[in-house]
Amino acid sequence: MRLPRRSRNPDDPNAGGPKRGGPSAGGPASRAAAGAGPRHARRRWTGSRGRRRWPLLVVAAVCASLVTTLAVRAGAGGPEAGPECRDPVSDLLEPACGAWFGAFVPHAKADLAEKVEAYERRVGRRLDIVYTYHDMSEVTATRWEGQLLTAPEQRVGRDRMLLLSWESKVWGGTEAQQPRWEDIAAGTYDAEVIDVQARRIKEYGERNDGRKVFLSFDLEMDTRVPEHGTPEEFVAAWRHIHDRFRELGVDNVIWTWITTGYPGHREVIRRLYPGDDYVDWIGYNQYNYHRCHRTRWRSFEETQTAVHRWIRTHLSDDKPLMLSEFGSAHDTARPSRQAEWYRDVPDVLEKLDGVKAALQWNSRDPGPHCDLSLANEESWEAMRRLAADPRLNQPPP
Repeated sequence: MRLPRRSRNPDDPNAGGPKRGGPSAGGPASRAAAGAGPRHARRRWTGSRGRRRWPLLVVAAVCASLVTTLAVRAGAGGPEAGPECRDPVSDLLEPACGAWFGAFVPHAKADLAEKVEAYERRVGRRLDIVYTYHDMSEVTATRWEGQLLTAPEQRVGRDRMLLLSWESKVWGGTEAQQPRWEDIAAGTYDAEVIDVQARRIKEYGERNDGRKVFLSFDLEMDTRVPEHGTPEEFVAAWRHIHDRFRELGVDNVIWTWITTGYPGHREVIRRLYPGDDYVDWIGYNQYNYHRCHRTRWRSFEETQTAVHRWIRTHLSDDKPLMLSEFGSAHDTARPSRQAEWYRDVPDVLEKLDGVKAALQWNSRDPGPHCDLSLANEESWEAMRRLAADPRLNQPPP
């Protein structure tokens, strides 16, 4: 289970990670006032997919690799998709069946495309979703941390979906510069931050045939209580950002609410949920940390099923779900153990109702034994098999 952590700056591969302590205890919040949002009709999303330009002359090995990759994307070797799997992607970017496959790949801001493409070469396919992080600093030409949809992200987004994590932090800033939820909800950051980002996302969609992005504000918000405010102040901040985007005519955001799912935080997590009318997808981040958190080895099924059941019972029984971060530590005493862990993923995914995306965390958290990236070639081979599973190879939007 993922314990509270500092906010993660992706420019620093050692930043972020578990920290001890947690949110204040809180009673359950009533969802009656939130109401149930309407079910969205499934229709074709008309965003165009960019196409790579391949050299006219390539060596035979590269040709073979390309053919293999395209075959995997088409689900070659797997069962033929039924008619329901050929249906168009929904307004909320839900695949008609199965789930999207994505990853967080360590990168500096400028080399995102290169790092993503290197990961894709190793797993033998293109990612459906790429995960990136940003703070809430003012948008400037030289500071990319505060720019949602940087030039490298837009390049990657030509033929992949993007999950943008937007944290109420100013990385490297003073304590006085750090945004608080009550100030966000009061409109303090509208003119210089929120409105600017809303227009950037809107313009991105207008330039790209309505292309949509997944947007998560303050992922793992249950680890930020009480430092950033109360659960009620978080809900007010989330709703304010959501409503501000709507007022500015932004209609290409998929609002993705992401929690740790940590069992010790369940009551506060319930209070942090903004309500069905304000959330499109629910995500959660669960790991097999093993020696990193001095816990026993936990299978993929053990990391996922309890929190999945709790979310379906206490938050939403029909929102699309995202395994927004999943992964396993390496067991140096049993080098094959991580590969075995990933081999179990497809069968477990089949049992998790409503999971429509799964994103592997291929990086590390700070501290000894906390490297969660794929540790050896056997683990990479297990990931290639996972990435080729028909359930994770759906027709792209």
